[in-house]
Amino acid sequence: MSDTSRMVGALPVGAVEDSVRHALAEDLGRAGDITTNSVVPVDAMLSGTISAREAGRIAGVDLAVASFRQLDRGIKIEVQKGDGSDVLPGDPLFILNGNARAILTAERTALNFLGHLSGIATATHRLVQAVEGTAAQICCTRKTTPGMRVFEKHAVRMGGGVNHRFGLDDAVLIKDNHLAMAGGVRQAVEAARANVGHMVRIEVEVDTLEQLNEALEVGVEIILLDNMSPETLREAVKRNENRAVLEASGGITLETVRLVADAGVDLISVGWITHSAACLDLGLDHSPLSL
Repeated sequence: MSDTSRMVGALPVGAVEDSVRHALAEDLGRAGDITTNSVVPVDAMLSGTISAREAGRIAGVDLAVASFRQLDRGIKIEVQKGDGSDVLPGDPLFILNGNARAILTAERTALNFLGHLSGIATATHRLVQAVEGTAAQICCTRKTTPGMRVFEKHAVRMGGGVNHRFGLDDAVLIKDNHLAMAGGVRQAVEAARANVGHMVRIEVEVDTLEQLNEALEVGVEIILLDNMSPETLREAVKRNENRAVLEASGGITLETVRLVADAGVDLISVGWITHSAACLDLGLDHSPLSL
């Protein structure tokens, strides 16, 4: 187990099992894997290795393992690289030995989970590396695949990032449309404070320094600085005087993230690490079948 995985902890077993069950059902449909079942003898055995085809950071191993085990609990799996591990091309992630039909049928589901989540972890890790030496942390958003949020946010943590709220029910984030409906920053914040418990934190999104001043005047805990230039971000940090946690967001890329971090913000939220990160290229290589 990697240091990152040990620090963050494993995924909830129930969530893993349920998601894998749904994914396999989607793939198997009404008649199962008619290709494998037609071509591969029922008692054939297979020895294979899932390996990296490119460098990256790994996430989703529990889901991949469960994909094979749900089809055949007898498959032997030796994990070589756990979540949070870095890999180079050719590095083995885990070795499989067992029923060939089960392994080949689960292969795509396992690789879909593993490649997608490792892609998120890899993208996050590259951003984390780009801001190394600053006080900024890379943060995800709610721009996640429906049904996959818990896993995608886990992948962000495996990449060294931190999580924003998991859903609409665990923190208040007052955005521009909320401000327009409420009549301004003060009105929105006062309404939120009157309607949520003392354990719930409140964040306000602002896109001007004037709105920032209003948010600071009402003592908002977290302020989201939306689509501000590095120069404006520096001025926002200066005006804040360490009163609120400052989060920068909006169009941030690997090429621009360092400029944002150098402005002195605490968090940099990036939506594309979950909704548009490229899958990490991984594959299953196996030895000839045997009976």
